[in-house]
Amino acid sequence: MSSWRDAILHDFIPNVSKLTLVADPDCLLIEEKLALELRGRGFDLIEFSDPVEFRYAYESKYRTIWDRDEHTDLVVVLHLQDTDLESLPYDLLHTGRKLSFNLGGLFPNFSYTVVEKLDRSLLDLLFDAQRKSPPNRMGDNATKDFILRHVFGIASELIVNEVDLLRTLLRLHYGKIQLSPILAERLIQVLEGYGGFSGWPLSKIVLDDEAFFTFLQERWPLFLSKLGNAYKVREGSSVYKLTYSGPEHLPFDHQDIKVYIDNLFIERKLIPVEIKGIEVDGKSWIRSGIATTNVDDKELRFTRLFDLVEKELPTTEARYSDWTVFAQKWAELSSLVHCSGSKEHRVRLIKIGDALNTTFSSWLAEHYSSLINLPPTNMAMLHHVPRRLARDIEGSAGRVALIVVDGLALDQWVTIRQLLQKQDANLVMREFATFAWIPTLTSVSRQSIFSGKPPLYFPSSIHSTNSEDKHWKQFWEGQGLSRLDVAYQRSLGDGNAADVLDSLIHPGKTKVVGLVVDKVDKIMHGMQLGSAGMHNQIKQWCQDGFLAELIGQLLEYDYEVWLTADHGNIQCEGKGSPSEGAIAETRGERVRVYPTPELRAHVAEAFSFAQEWQPIGLPEAYFPLVSGGHDAFVKPGDVIVGHGGAAIEEVIVPLIKLEKRK
Repeated sequence: MSSWRDAILHDFIPNVSKLTLVADPDCLLIEEKLALELRGRGFDLIEFSDPVEFRYAYESKYRTIWDRDEHTDLVVVLHLQDTDLESLPYDLLHTGRKLSFNLGGLFPNFSYTVVEKLDRSLLDLLFDAQRKSPPNRMGDNATKDFILRHVFGIASELIVNEVDLLRTLLRLHYGKIQLSPILAERLIQVLEGYGGFSGWPLSKIVLDDEAFFTFLQERWPLFLSKLGNAYKVREGSSVYKLTYSGPEHLPFDHQDIKVYIDNLFIERKLIPVEIKGIEVDGKSWIRSGIATTNVDDKELRFTRLFDLVEKELPTTEARYSDWTVFAQKWAELSSLVHCSGSKEHRVRLIKIGDALNTTFSSWLAEHYSSLINLPPTNMAMLHHVPRRLARDIEGSAGRVALIVVDGLALDQWVTIRQLLQKQDANLVMREFATFAWIPTLTSVSRQSIFSGKPPLYFPSSIHSTNSEDKHWKQFWEGQGLSRLDVAYQRSLGDGNAADVLDSLIHPGKTKVVGLVVDKVDKIMHGMQLGSAGMHNQIKQWCQDGFLAELIGQLLEYDYEVWLTADHGNIQCEGKGSPSEGAIAETRGERVRVYPTPELRAHVAEAFSFAQEWQPIGLPEAYFPLVSGGHDAFVKPGDVIVGHGGAAIEEVIVPLIKLEKRK
């Protein structure tokens, strides 16, 4: 077998059985590439978790097909640990064939407790290593060492000096390669056993990328002090106190280290510092880490960010995580251009964006459906967010707050982040990104957040947001909370945030808070100055302090605070509006929704820029026609900022965990 997937796909031959029941405790069938391959063979996957939700989808879609004597290749997947297929309803057991898969069968010589913590996207590397160098039966530590070496390229015993350690950590954290805690703890154990890193805060900088970048940030001016006398810092001096223990001086100028440092400053994972008295050549890698008002230095960041995104454009074969990582870099560039770029910069951004969204559109057509049923651990889609939060506080006395900033694009978050950092230096922002629902409409995507479900399960309210409060409380009731433990409030963004919270929650009793800040969406729908105007008005709003106060007060009340958006937005130009009377149920600037595919196809013939989006995860009689690129269903030549389409700026949205630095 060339892949671990082959062992599973061998049992999935089309037209063998209309219904297949699979015990899949390790969530193998919903791994991104395997789910895509099964879909390509004609199999539909549906998860059996909530019996009521399952029965609705099963009866409304598949039973009606069977009643017409038509064939399906339906796979019902049971993911729960310590359960077997016999727990499924009798009518399924009577009809379907039964299969079972687990990691123990695929990787018999490794410790199951270690392998099952591994992200499923990494199983390919482990399977290849197992095939090339078949191991004997391994215990926990031997399995951890094997995975660190063959999957992550980390030979722990060969990390013997600070350059080795920094190079390893830079590759992990800059590349957003996340070690599971069990592997990180093994790496720390080996490094501490070596004894050469005593005093280093290994437990923090190995596990936590934010801690690692802070560790580097506070040592950067000490490195610069060696190049000039501006800081006059002496060894062991108390003039410059370090938050994290460890050596004061790091080898930033080592050839294996400095290749990362330049990009870290360009992407603002590290912040340039102000310093005088140092003469640095314009082409030096150090230049990006020194804050100046020099026009040439600003142009240098534009040039390097443009080069970076052009070099790293994902392909149609990329994983969803490749797109979310890239989207964050694209957002850094977009924010810079919209806030301080020239006309030439904007033209170049649009040109790259058109090529980017062409590739992204092709990728969505093939891969988007495989994201829906992924485990909520990594929150690939917005409806995973409350499910992950529920896991975080399960069985604990913890409290959680979710802030949904309606319409906030990822590049606009970059602009907000910079202001929040100035307003509260102790605010820690752990940045991720996730996929919104398509079409990127508030009534579709925001309801999905507060219900924790795909839109398929709320057909009666798909055109409205008035049921969000009910959805939110029903979700948490399903997690064992009382309605009295749950709060929800929308239409926020102005006034005194502390007063809003005082009237909404009891800090000692309310366990879950859902908040909708709709100020950005209001700015967008009145915007006449394009993306640059959006950033300018968002800056002005953020400077008023409502968002910073809201976050700070929630943290003060000891909530775990997350922030996300239901969709982003994009500047676009009108290409004409359909004359369709009342046949469209939704008439947006970037999307039209029709009750039948025939009505949609008729309109699509006249608008070649629009895409007939497959109703993935959507209710019956809901057929979107979404705009592509920078086009919109408005008067030709009119420039607007809108949403509803499938551009990367609309689909991939910020997902931020907010904490106080202790």
